[in-house]
Amino acid sequence: MNKGCNPEILKLLAEKSSTKQFIYRQTKEIFAQFKHVVADIAEALNNHICDIDANVVVEFIDEGPFECKIMFSGDAVVFQMHTNVFTFEPNHMIWKNGYVKEDKMRAYFGVIHMYNFLADSFRFNRVNDYGHLMGRLFVNKEKHFFVEGKRQFAFLFNDVAKDVFDETRMRDIVEKCIEYALDFDLTSPDFNQLREITIGQIEAQGGYLNLSVRKRLGFKMSYEVNNQPKSAKE
Repeated sequence: MNKGCNPEILKLLAEKSSTKQFIYRQTKEIFAQFKHVVADIAEALNNHICDIDANVVVEFIDEGPFECKIMFSGDAVVFQMHTNVFTFEPNHMIWKNGYVKEDKMRAYFGVIHMYNFLADSFRFNRVNDYGHLMGRLFVNKEKHFFVEGKRQFAFLFNDVAKDVFDETRMRDIVEKCIEYALDFDLTSPDFNQLREITIGQIEAQGGYLNLSVRKRLGFKMSYEVNNQPKSAKE
């Protein structure tokens, strides 16, 4: 005996679930193109810097369908596609945008995270080293996008109604990530952090200190501020 479908569930599946599946597939295709752009930029920079200083190498590393990195000098920028599709809390500014008000399905996005690490963290497998989130790239079903981040990422790519994610915009974002990483230098850890270490830390990684190292990027993301003790915020 055949039973009828619940029309409300069927409607949600046809609208919301179908849209999410489409966005996932599209984001995966976009990220594949994005990786080609990163690789092209790495190759061009490496070819030109070799004429200036052969010791400086710019390298692209493909880590599979959801991740890649570009390494240059002492830095690495990691681009990582999330496999889920996201929307936002009701109080998020996206819901006030006229473009989204016309179609609420435009507020569902695939996400690409952009992190800055020290290149040596990967070279020497220093798994305790910290990286920093420079920005999050959100792309919807119509390839409209915006970037959430700090400094230039807070205002250069924030018009979701007009910005369409194409090769030109991909290149702009990758180059801004590289500029951003190069603008901030590694700072020495506090002396008190290094006063005591174990023999295991000395011997780990063939003699390289497996101590946590981080590079401050000149700002704190909101989650860092909220997790700090009150005295540290003031």
